[in-house]
Amino acid sequence: MADTSSIIENNLYDPISYDVVSVSAEYIKKRTTYRPEIGIICGSGLDPYIGGLAELVNKADIFPYEEIPNFPVSTVPGHVGRLLLGNLENVPVVIMQGRFHSYEGYELWKTAMPVRVMKLLGVKKIIVTNAGGGLNKAFQVGDIMVMKDHINLPGFSCQHPLRGPNDERFGPRFFPTNDLYCHEYRKLARKVGIELRLEGVIREGVYIMLGGPNYETVAELKMLREMGVDSVGMSTIPETIVAHHCGIKVFACSLITNMCIVEYGSGIETNHEEVMEVGHRRAEDLKKFVTKMVEKMSSI
Repeated sequence: MADTSSIIENNLYDPISYDVVSVSAEYIKKRTTYRPEIGIICGSGLDPYIGGLAELVNKADIFPYEEIPNFPVSTVPGHVGRLLLGNLENVPVVIMQGRFHSYEGYELWKTAMPVRVMKLLGVKKIIVTNAGGGLNKAFQVGDIMVMKDHINLPGFSCQHPLRGPNDERFGPRFFPTNDLYCHEYRKLARKVGIELRLEGVIREGVYIMLGGPNYETVAELKMLREMGVDSVGMSTIPETIVAHHCGIKVFACSLITNMCIVEYGSGIETNHEEVMEVGHRRAEDLKKFVTKMVEKMSSI
């Protein structure tokens, strides 16, 4: 397999191609005996807490992002910035502590590139988490919203993680997304919620990705509510689309860390510290929920 430099020299360079991503995957494979079945992406504000799953992973092999060839590096406060491979509840997993965002300056293909690395590591199922703002009036801060669908707003202007040359070794040029979020996993999440006594906490809804880094205006939020949006964030969709494209089954959820402000003059401001604080308060429930989902998903 050619390294990245030879790919560039031969004018075959596509930054998210099979050959380039293989360099990252092979680096990891040569340094671990784990072959993960399930990938987990820990979102902004949730990373130190869902990232606490690392404590439950037996004898994890740890890969800082900056050491993995071709891998982006996270710049967001609250993100650790490393991959962990090991067994969680006897299930081989890879945990991504810290993700990447367009507002950091990364192209959308780069924010989702680690998902393709997971694919080449053997991942067949993925759990993607994020911290989201609640727009549904029935939601409360601390709820966990299972994603049943999304609105890819950047995609309306052709800002897409799969824009550019398509590598058929990952998936087809054109593909459906009407069942992107696995219905079976969503049903499973409701059962897990009951088992963990989180019946009033587990919700289901539609998530929308905006570019950030600013939080939304009142006018924008009123428009999104009219569109049927339940939760708003700045991530996740590039990763779930790329996962679905390459045949990975997807489960995703938002921790509702704040309720969106839809009235002028409220005197309330959304801030990153608030997101982190809610993540901290819901830490143990999130760890239990994701761990139980891994255990159940592994048998399906």
